[in-house]
Amino acid sequence: MPTIRIVLTIAALTACSAAAARDCFAQDPAGAGKRLNVLFLLSDDQQWNAIAALGNAHIKTPNLDRIVNRGMTFTQTYCMGSWGGAVCHPSRAMLMSGRTLWRVDGNLTDEVIWPQVLEQRGYATFVTGKWHNGKASLARSFTSGGHIMFGGMSNHLRVPVFRFDPAGKYPKEKRFTADKFSSELFADDAIAFLETYDAERPFFAYVAFTAPHDPRMAPEPYASMYKPDALPLPPNFMPEHPFDNGELRIRDEKLAPFPRTPKLVREHLAAYYAMITHMDAQIGRILDALERTGRDENTIIIFASDHGLAVGQHGLMGKQNMYEHSLRASLIIAGPGIPAGKRTAAMCYLLDIFPTVLDLLNVPIPESVEGRSLKPVIDGKQDTLRESIYCAYKGIQRMVRDERYKLIKYHVKGVTTVQLFDLEDDPHEMRDLSKDPAYRGKIESLETKLADWRKRTGDKTSF
Repeated sequence: MPTIRIVLTIAALTACSAAAARDCFAQDPAGAGKRLNVLFLLSDDQQWNAIAALGNAHIKTPNLDRIVNRGMTFTQTYCMGSWGGAVCHPSRAMLMSGRTLWRVDGNLTDEVIWPQVLEQRGYATFVTGKWHNGKASLARSFTSGGHIMFGGMSNHLRVPVFRFDPAGKYPKEKRFTADKFSSELFADDAIAFLETYDAERPFFAYVAFTAPHDPRMAPEPYASMYKPDALPLPPNFMPEHPFDNGELRIRDEKLAPFPRTPKLVREHLAAYYAMITHMDAQIGRILDALERTGRDENTIIIFASDHGLAVGQHGLMGKQNMYEHSLRASLIIAGPGIPAGKRTAAMCYLLDIFPTVLDLLNVPIPESVEGRSLKPVIDGKQDTLRESIYCAYKGIQRMVRDERYKLIKYHVKGVTTVQLFDLEDDPHEMRDLSKDPAYRGKIESLETKLADWRKRTGDKTSF
C-alpha cells in the first residue's frame, strides 16, 4: 500500500489569526451573517443513479430527492480506483485528503484532511459511522462524535463500534456490539448532535453510513417493499463476464453463484434497493432535525457515495472493475448559493470534494491537495474541469475516458485485453469497438492520455 508523508504548511493553517477567524469563513449569502455549517452524508457501495430523482423509476428515495431538488448534482463523479479489493478504503482516504490514488496512505497517517483543517479554523467537528482510515487520523480531526465503526463492513444489527473518545483511546476492550440497525444508529447520533449543539462556532458533521453495503438485510417494512419479479434486469445483464478481468472469483463476486441468473439478480436488486430506501428514511430524519433546529438555511449539505456497484451488470456483482456502474459515485451539493435542481456532466472525482468545501467556505486550500475545486462549475463560470478521467485497479486494470469515448486495459496472467466504448451511443458499455479499424486513432489518442495520467499521478504500472 502506498504511503506518503505530507505536512501542511504553517502558512496554510495560519493565514487567518484566531482574532480574525470569523472574517475567514463564508457567510450566508442571504445576509444573515451566520457562518456556514457543513453536513456531509456518505453512503457505502451505492450506485450513482440509485436515486429516484436522477431517473431511477424503480427505487424510492424521497429524502435524497429532497437534496437533489435543492442542490446541484454532479452526474459524472468518479472514484479514482483502488489498490485492493476493499475499494472503500482508498476511496475514503482520497476523499478525506484530496490526494490521488498512488499518493495517499490508506490510514491517512500524515495526510492533511479536511475536518482537521476546519477544526484548526474554529469549526466544531463531529463524526459518526464508518471510519476506514485509521484511529489516529480520526482522533486528530474531530472534536466530538457518536458511535464509530473502524473497518469495512459488518452485520448491520451487530455493528462493532467504539464510543467516540476525544483523547483518541480506542483499545480493543472498549469495543462493543451495537444492538440497533447501523443506519438508525448513526442517524440517531447525528440527530442528537444537531439537537444539542448550541455553540456559536460553525460545525462540520460527518455521517458515514455502512449501508447499502452487504449483508443486505433491511428491516421491515423495507425488506418487503421491492418485489423481485417487478424489477427489470439491468440492460447490460450478463450471466458471466466475457473474459478474465483478474478478479472474477474474489469475495464480492462470490456473493452470487455462477453463472448469474435473472431471478438471482432481481433478488439482489430488491434487497439492495431496500437497504437504500431504509437509509434514505434515516437521512430524512437528519434533514428534519436540521430544519427543526433552524440550521437548514445556513448549512451546506453534501451527499456522496464512496463508489458504485455492479449487482449483475456485465456478469459482475462487486466494484472491482472499470465499468461506469462501479467507478461512478453519487455527489450532490446543496445549500446557500448552490443552484437548486441543477445537474452538471462536468467530470470530477470524489477527491475534489475537499477543496470544493474549503473554497465554498473561503478557507485556503492546503498545498497537499491534488483535487480541484468544483466551485467554478457551481458558480456557472465553467462547464468543465477536466478533459479526461483516469481510474485504476491494482496492477491489472486501467481506464481513461474523454467526454465521449472510454478505453479499458487489462493485464491478467500475461494477457493484455483492450475495450473501447462510445459512452454517448452506448452508455451501458455493451458494444466493444476496439477491434474496429475505424477507431484505431481514438485508441491511440486515449493511450496517450492514459500515459500522461500515469505520469502525473505516480502510477508505476505499465501494460
